[in-house]
Amino acid sequence: MTKEPTVPRDLGDGLILRQAMAADTEPLIALHALVLRDPGEQEPDEGVIAWSRDLMERDHPTFEMGDFTVVEDACSGAIVSSLCLISQTWSYGGIPLGVGRPELVATLPEYRRRGLVRAQFDLIHRWGVERGQHVQAITGIPWFYRQFGYEMGLTLGGWRRAYEPQVPQLKKGETEPYRVRPAEEADLPLIAQVYEGASDRYLVACVRDEALWRYELSGRSEKNVNRRELRVVEMAEGEPVGFLAFAPSLWERALALTVYELKPGVSWLAVTPGVMRYLWATGVNLAAQGKKKFGAISFNLGPEHPVYRAISGRLPHARKPYAWYVRVPDLPGFLRHVAPVLERRLAESPLAGHTGELKVSFYQDGLRLALEDGRLNVVEPWQPTVEDDGAASFPGLTFLQLLFGYRTLEELEYAFADCWTKDDAARALLETLFPKQPSLVWAMA
Repeated sequence: MTKEPTVPRDLGDGLILRQAMAADTEPLIALHALVLRDPGEQEPDEGVIAWSRDLMERDHPTFEMGDFTVVEDACSGAIVSSLCLISQTWSYGGIPLGVGRPELVATLPEYRRRGLVRAQFDLIHRWGVERGQHVQAITGIPWFYRQFGYEMGLTLGGWRRAYEPQVPQLKKGETEPYRVRPAEEADLPLIAQVYEGASDRYLVACVRDEALWRYELSGRSEKNVNRRELRVVEMAEGEPVGFLAFAPSLWERALALTVYELKPGVSWLAVTPGVMRYLWATGVNLAAQGKKKFGAISFNLGPEHPVYRAISGRLPHARKPYAWYVRVPDLPGFLRHVAPVLERRLAESPLAGHTGELKVSFYQDGLRLALEDGRLNVVEPWQPTVEDDGAASFPGLTFLQLLFGYRTLEELEYAFADCWTKDDAARALLETLFPKQPSLVWAMA
């Protein structure tokens, strides 16, 4: 039997769903310029426009033009809706995961509520299966992506800010013990090594190979909203000790530091004062160039980071994290894939060597996990019944919050009255297998 092509596809009313091609570049950018701007803004977002153009015209390590879907009105030839899927690799407890990142979701107002976004999500979810992706993850407005099978279940963002009085000043006659300079291609192996070591702190992180680091350094156009300035931190003698990355434009009158990592054994307390002085001077310069106001350094490093502990008194303002939407199309398959992480957690807990089963209900369906001598031998779909409703229940997709370390079991039970555990054994297993843990995902875009 011949496999039915996924695109092009007739959606009715003269609307055609297909993959993007070179001739769509300008119409696609025009769509994003009109739709993807902050509420109340009249001018197009130049950063989003540059991002769209880069994806369509520049070489990207994990993306090609056909990863954009478009809906065309055949009567007018206009592109009226679009989104894209950016493939990448993340890690869960050190285990690589195939991840698809839907982005740049845009529909003209007069074409909304016709199921166009749903049709495109159905298509990229099929691509996800074909590409072996374990997860799809997207950032976005509250609630909207829940209707496509996503749950807000993974830490996104969170920052702490310092203002001018918190920036330490050099004493009279004192020279900088550390300096910050632009990164070069020769620095990328060091940056990759430091980044990889730092990722071990987090449950979920983005995996970056040489091609991705090269793209971060020089692959994006100047105005791309995702472009970062990479800098190397080194001792006065020239020995590199770490790196950082920041957005090259001011966000809410602040310079946003989005990555900051040091080699193991290097003191955050010793290095950070000089980094803060450098960032403050950079913010002042950016404000002067753009004729904007500047007033803060924003450490956009998630809810937990070593620098917070080193200089807690200099970071008086904090914002709690938002959340990634995550979708796991094959939950049993995902759990089997990350079984080594779960088994390691068991081995390092009072439940080491445990044998037993755990039936988890999601009300309409569920999972059965079977353990033998601390090994996860079985993860399979399971159907709860009136006679056997399992040892724990999670409404909707709330189990994903537990799986990705976003909430503790206790926090979920507090928030959802229909989330419960039946006995001590179920509680102990769930808390051991799925503890709350920080994540910091610097995703590819």
